[in-house]
Amino acid sequence: MTQPRQFVIEADGGSRGNPGPAGYGAVVVDPVTGETLAEAAEYIGVATNNVAEYKGLIAGLKAAKALVPDASAGGALQVRVRMDSKLVVEQMSGRWKIKHPDMKPLAAEAARILPASAVTYEWIPREKNKHADRLANEAMDAGKRGKQWEPSASTAALDTPRPSTTAGLPPVSGPPGDAAAGAARARAALSSRPGAATGTAPAAAPTPTASSTAPQVGWAAAPDLGAPATFVLLRHGETALTPEKRFSGSGGSDLELSATGRHQAERIAQSLAARGTIEEIVSSPLRRCRETAAAVAARLGLEVRIEDGLRETDFGAWEGLTFAEVRERYGPDLDAWLASAKAAPTGGGESFAEVARRVAATRDRLTARYAGRTVLLVTHVTPIKTLVRLALGAPPEAMFRMELSAASVSAVAYYSDGNVSLRLLNDTSHLR
Repeated sequence: MTQPRQFVIEADGGSRGNPGPAGYGAVVVDPVTGETLAEAAEYIGVATNNVAEYKGLIAGLKAAKALVPDASAGGALQVRVRMDSKLVVEQMSGRWKIKHPDMKPLAAEAARILPASAVTYEWIPREKNKHADRLANEAMDAGKRGKQWEPSASTAALDTPRPSTTAGLPPVSGPPGDAAAGAARARAALSSRPGAATGTAPAAAPTPTASSTAPQVGWAAAPDLGAPATFVLLRHGETALTPEKRFSGSGGSDLELSATGRHQAERIAQSLAARGTIEEIVSSPLRRCRETAAAVAARLGLEVRIEDGLRETDFGAWEGLTFAEVRERYGPDLDAWLASAKAAPTGGGESFAEVARRVAATRDRLTARYAGRTVLLVTHVTPIKTLVRLALGAPPEAMFRMELSAASVSAVAYYSDGNVSLRLLNDTSHLR
C-alpha cells in the first residue's frame, strides 16, 4: 500500500485595525526536512483578523492539495495544520460552534478542500508561526503600496529559518479517529446554516462545555499560551499646560517637560529600574514623551524607538484652550464631540474614532513585534485610554470616565490567543 504524502501547513492572517487592511500568509512544509514546499499570501482589502486567518487556512489547504494530484482520493495525503488562531483551530476541530455568519462559509470552504480524514489541527504560539505571519505582513505591506504580494519579492523563508525535524506527523495507519470526527463535528455546526451543503451527512455536534465555547479568560487562561506582550503605558510628565488642564495634543506647540515633569520622569525611571522588567522602550514622537522616555532609557540602558501612532489627538482649534474656553467659543462643536466619537474638534482636528483606528493599528504592529516581551510605551492621555478601552471592550464614552494623571502607569497584557488583560490603571505610587 502506498504511504500518503505528509505535509505541515502553517497559516496566519492579520488586520491592521480589525477590521482594517488585511492579508494572509500560508506555507506548506515537509515535516521531515523542514523544506518549504509552497507559499501563498494575498492582500484581501478591509477585513477582520478572523476572516484573514480563515483565508490563510484555505490558501494553505489549496496549496497542499496542488502538490498532490490525487489528493482528493482518501489516503493520498495527510496534513497537519498549525495556526496561532485558537478560534480557527477549535472551530475546524469541531470543539467550538461556528456562529458568526462571516465564518460559516469560510469554514465550509476549508472543510471541502481535502477529505476529513486527511486533516488534523494544532494550535501553536505566535512565536512558532513566524513564517506565515511574515507572509501575511508582506501581503499587507504590498496592499498598502497598491500592489499584490509577489513570491519573487518575499524574504519570509530567509528571515524565518526552519530547523529540520524527524518528528513528522502522527502515524496514519488505523482509524482516522479525531481527524474525521473533528471535521464531521465542524460540518455539523455548519449544517445549521439554512441551505448549507457540506457534502456529507451532518453528525450530531457534542454539547459544548463552558470551557469549549469561548476562549479562556482571566485567571483561567491556559498555561500553554506563553508569555504575553505586556505594554506598560506611561503618560508623559507634566508640561506648562498640564496643571491648567488645557487641551494639548499633536496639533499645537511641541511642549517640553516642566521642572515638575522632569522630576516626575526621574521618579518613574527610578521605579522602573527597581522593578527590572522593561525590555524595550517605544515613545510618541512629541517632545514631552521623548524627554520622559529618555530619562527612563538613561537609567535602564535601553534605546528609544519612536512610533508615530502613539502621538496625541490633534485637537485642532482647541489646542491650548481650557474646557471652559472651548465651551465659550465653540459650544455646539464641543457638544457634538462629547456626544459622538465620530465628531472632530473645531478646525480639522481628529475624532476619537480616527484616533482609535490609528491606535489599534499601532497596537497590532507592536504586539506582533514584541510578542512575549515587556515594553514601555511612553505616550499620552488619549492613546492610553484608547488601549484600555479596547482591552475592556468598553464603548467610546468610557474615554470620559477614566482618570489618567501625568506620569501615571497603566499596563495591558496581550496573549497569543487574542485574550487581553488590564493589569494596572493610573498608578502614581512612584510619585509619592
